[in-house]
Amino acid sequence: MNERASDSSQGGSLYHLDSSDPLGELIDRSQVSPQDIAEINRIMAAMAALRQAEEKLSEASLRYMKLNRTDMRALHFLIVAENRKQIVTPSAIAEHLGISTASTTKLLDRLERGDHILRHTHPTDRRALHITVQPETRAAAMRTVGKQHAKRFIASIDLSSEERAVVARFLENMASQLEVKEGEWGA
Repeated sequence: MNERASDSSQGGSLYHLDSSDPLGELIDRSQVSPQDIAEINRIMAAMAALRQAEEKLSEASLRYMKLNRTDMRALHFLIVAENRKQIVTPSAIAEHLGISTASTTKLLDRLERGDHILRHTHPTDRRALHITVQPETRAAAMRTVGKQHAKRFIASIDLSSEERAVVARFLENMASQLEVKEGEWGA
C-alpha cells in the first residue's frame, strides 16, 4: 500500500477524486486546480465520515430500542407530531413511511406489543384511531437518539450566520444533485 492510499489525514483516499475517477471519465478536471481538488477531497472525506457516524448512531439506536428502521421512523414521526400537538392516524403514518395500510397495521401491532405506542379513539372521528408514543419509549428515545441528534444543532451553533448559509446551500445543492430522477438509470 502506498503512502497516499493509507493517508487518513484527509479521510483516506477512498473518497479522493483520483481514486474514484482516475481517468477523468466522470469529472472534467481541466479547469480545476490541484488546491481545489484537495479541498473537494477533504469535503468528500468529511461527508463520508458524517455518513459513517450517522450509520453507527442508527445501528446503535436500533440495537438499544430493539426495533427496525421503519419502527424507529414511525416513533420519530409520532414524537415530532406530539411535540407539534398534532393527532396522528394510522393513515398518516402509512403516508409518512410510504407503506401500505396492511403494513402499517402490522407495524402498529408490533409497536403496541412492545409497549411503545398506544391506540386511542380519535377525538373528532370515532371511526378513526389516534396513535401516541408511550411515555417510557419517548423518554428512552429522547435521552439516547434525541440527545445524539441534538449535537447537530450544537455543531451548527459554532458556525457564523454566513457559514451556516454556505453549509445549507451546499447541502441543499448536494441533495438535489444526488436525487435519482425517474428513469435516470434506464429502469
